[in-house]
Amino acid sequence: MTAFLAAAVIAGTPLLFATLGELITEKAGNLNLGVEGMMLMGAVMGFGVGLWTGNPFLAIIGAIGAGAAGAAIYAVLTVSLRANQVVTGLTLTIFGTGFASFVGKSFMGVPAPASVKSAFVTLEIPLLSKIPVFGPMLFQQDIFIYFGYLITIGASLYLWKTKKGLNLKALGENAAAADASGINVNLYKYVHIIFGGALCGLGGAYMSLVTVPVWQENVVAGRGWIAVALVIFASWKPSKAMVGAILFGGLNILGYRLQSMGIHISQYLLDMVPYVATILIVIISTRKNRKEDMGPADLSNPYFREER
Repeated sequence: MTAFLAAAVIAGTPLLFATLGELITEKAGNLNLGVEGMMLMGAVMGFGVGLWTGNPFLAIIGAIGAGAAGAAIYAVLTVSLRANQVVTGLTLTIFGTGFASFVGKSFMGVPAPASVKSAFVTLEIPLLSKIPVFGPMLFQQDIFIYFGYLITIGASLYLWKTKKGLNLKALGENAAAADASGINVNLYKYVHIIFGGALCGLGGAYMSLVTVPVWQENVVAGRGWIAVALVIFASWKPSKAMVGAILFGGLNILGYRLQSMGIHISQYLLDMVPYVATILIVIISTRKNRKEDMGPADLSNPYFREER
């Protein structure tokens, strides 16, 4: 069971980065359905840069840059040009999918360089790794996963303990009121949308460099859409996003666990489980009544200063 839980954390890490990225974007009042596309852009650029340079640090920078670039395109269209956010996000997913296919066709089936994979070996945290169950699960992982913990803690502190974080939440609730109080609405939106895209790119890089360190078509495999639903599941709270990511990570690897136990169920049915769970989450989430469990009031509404 401990090994399964540790594997669930690994499988949930790409979801964690993508969910946090979308969560921060939505806190700024923008619904970006291009998570899948940004993850694919990050995956292919992270893998490509790692393959060309053999440097894991540059690979991560490439993935972050690709995800941020996709988010910047979305930001220009939705913030400055006030394009429809849903349509723009879907278009970004289509663009990212095509971009990954075009760039990745030259190294289809090629494994990630050993110099890159070796940078993400398991590191045990002294003392913490010896805690029963939770030690091996959470503190015998690679540096990428530990960075995910830090991002989660940092996002929580930023949103609830800093002035800029409170400004961001105010912006998501009522952009016009935030503008009237002196908050630079467009600047806040650009910064947080691009940062959210960077995290999505990072999640994609984890898929192509660690989880599946051989380039293959559509390596993200729909996890971007699960991340969008996980934001709702997490009630727009980073700590709950981590729990949801680990839960869905466990659902993704459930088939392998059952096979190791000698339980044979159709792999096609098992592959459906995370997506069925995603649908159920969306249905259940529509019944939320508590204010603190609901999304930003101004989510997906374009803001134009002259219309106040």
